[in-house]
Amino acid sequence: MNHFNFLTTFLFLLTVSVFADGPADNKIENVRRIPPLGVEVPETEATELRAKLDALAAEIATLKKELAKSPEFLELIPDVEVFHRAARCALEYQEFQKPAEIKLALAQLDTALERVASLRKKEAPWLKQTGPVVRGFRSKLDGTVQPYGVDIPENYTFTGQDEWRLDFWFHGRGEKTNEVAFINGRQRGGGGKLNPKNAIILYPYARFSNANKFAGEIDCLEALEHVKGFLRVDEGRIVNRGFSMGGAACWQFAVHYADQFVAATPGAGFSETPDFLRTFQGETLDPKPWEKTLWRWYDCTDWIANLSNLPVIAYSGELDKQKQAADMMAAAYQKEGMEMVHIIGPKMAHAMDNDSMAEIERRLETIVKAGRNRVPHVVRFKTYTLRYNRMHWITVDALTEHWEPATISAAFTPPNSIKVNPEGVDRFTIEFAPGDCPVPIGFPVIVQFPNGGGPCPSVLSDGSWKCTFQRNGQKWDIVANPAETTGLRKRHGLSGPIDDAFMDSFMMVTPTGHPLNTDVKKWTDSEFDHGVTHWRQQMRGDARVKADTEISEDDIANHNLVLWGDPKSNAVLAKIIDQLPITWNEKKLKIGDQTYDSSKHAIAMIFPNPLNPKRYVVLNSSFTYREYDYLNNARQTPKLPDWAIIDFTEPSNSRWPGGIPAAGFFDEGWGVK
Repeated sequence: MNHFNFLTTFLFLLTVSVFADGPADNKIENVRRIPPLGVEVPETEATELRAKLDALAAEIATLKKELAKSPEFLELIPDVEVFHRAARCALEYQEFQKPAEIKLALAQLDTALERVASLRKKEAPWLKQTGPVVRGFRSKLDGTVQPYGVDIPENYTFTGQDEWRLDFWFHGRGEKTNEVAFINGRQRGGGGKLNPKNAIILYPYARFSNANKFAGEIDCLEALEHVKGFLRVDEGRIVNRGFSMGGAACWQFAVHYADQFVAATPGAGFSETPDFLRTFQGETLDPKPWEKTLWRWYDCTDWIANLSNLPVIAYSGELDKQKQAADMMAAAYQKEGMEMVHIIGPKMAHAMDNDSMAEIERRLETIVKAGRNRVPHVVRFKTYTLRYNRMHWITVDALTEHWEPATISAAFTPPNSIKVNPEGVDRFTIEFAPGDCPVPIGFPVIVQFPNGGGPCPSVLSDGSWKCTFQRNGQKWDIVANPAETTGLRKRHGLSGPIDDAFMDSFMMVTPTGHPLNTDVKKWTDSEFDHGVTHWRQQMRGDARVKADTEISEDDIANHNLVLWGDPKSNAVLAKIIDQLPITWNEKKLKIGDQTYDSSKHAIAMIFPNPLNPKRYVVLNSSFTYREYDYLNNARQTPKLPDWAIIDFTEPSNSRWPGGIPAAGFFDEGWGVK
């Protein structure tokens, strides 16, 4: 593609990726369906699609049996299944957005059948193909296959030893971008990105249109790991990039995973929730107290200190309303005593000009050439939740209080001293991998705190070192055996709120018993249907579902269990109810010192599973943002904390599952505050 055509395509794609929302989308009672219902498929084409889908499904089933003893080829079946699932969902749920997509789906099914024929011969030619390639991986969240695209440079050699730079490209908002359309774009390649030389480009689909948050965030991480399985990726030269909604994704990955990238280049988008919704969306905000607290999860302005660990080049068009995103981040940088590089395209709206593109590439090339500093001598880390608990050689193991700022600054001083200043942290670990510790082998490490410190164990013979520290009043003690824990505590992977359960493997568990009352059954059945429907519609997956009487030990070991119903109707909930911090019977529902009439109230809650404290149980909730929030990606933040009482006499709507008379967070030991 010549430069002019590439730039034209790029600018067009940026334009169509613009947020489609506006003041008309501020009406809770009148919410557009996202994705919109598509065109009706003519019966002749529907018949042809069904026939091909059935034929492909049969081929896949046979292929799985044939490859049972060839795991290296069996694991490639998702590369076939992504085409089947894309076409099936578009047909089944009326999501073909234009007639041309029907023909695209038919052609993609032909591609899938070609891959089946190759796998049957123990071949996979797309693994040795340069240019655009469509791949699929099986999501750990729900077991569905998810697509992504990768552009492989023409000069990439599949038998070499050299490692290659990889650039993430986070796509813009596309309310009509079903999997068929996404796959078609990735089959054609190019467009929607800058054009770095000698770089692999990774395009996550990331669950459609959620700014790569929640399930979309995990998909990006899984797609990267999948790519590393067949391409030689240089861990020290992974670049984080995006524009529009993809710019928002770029910001959030930058602040949460700053030590994983060599650089970030966000363009437009949004970087926090409240100011963006007021200025861009024209929305009057009236958040619940816990909702406002939970903005901190994805408000990148609150995490700006982490960008002291990552070079960032921001871009905005001079006339673009989404320049607000970078302006907010620039102000946050200044509060931290840093200055942000902000390249502004003169007279540009929601697009990039040629000179700005060239300037970004020039600066980025220098950064990438130097590579990521894998073991920096100075680390600054800020977090609000143990969902994000590490930066380089610092890992936070316990917070003083979730959703309040927790910071650690640490600096190595030769020859063997590390100065550490933790605030809002109760327990943390310093760890250097083999060969990484800057202290000489055999030397004791001197760890100094503001209120004292002293010698710790010596560096091991392989150049590794690890030590865990626990707050004891104003002092810090070395933890002799960090693996030993007593009682429940919030930790990484077990920190709440409700939405955290849906960032790992989960299973919906339906009740088979008689409920406490018919009204609670009506509400829980309705919310279960809503959860399953919208996991597919918005998170582009199929939730695992089992009846309570069918739950196995493997299910308990491997999944967060989402229990629907009440302690009388759900057998699993009945088994553990006495070990949860609630009372729920025919007369009352009680948490802490608050009691409610159980004929009118239910509870949505997250808690460590008493049957397996390494996993969650969730009561009566899927992900917590709803249809109103689909209309603007900045709204897609958690709407409920660790627990919430639901008054189901108030009807659910596009924002809430009913009335919310009370909600709150558990403390760091999972006790009721």
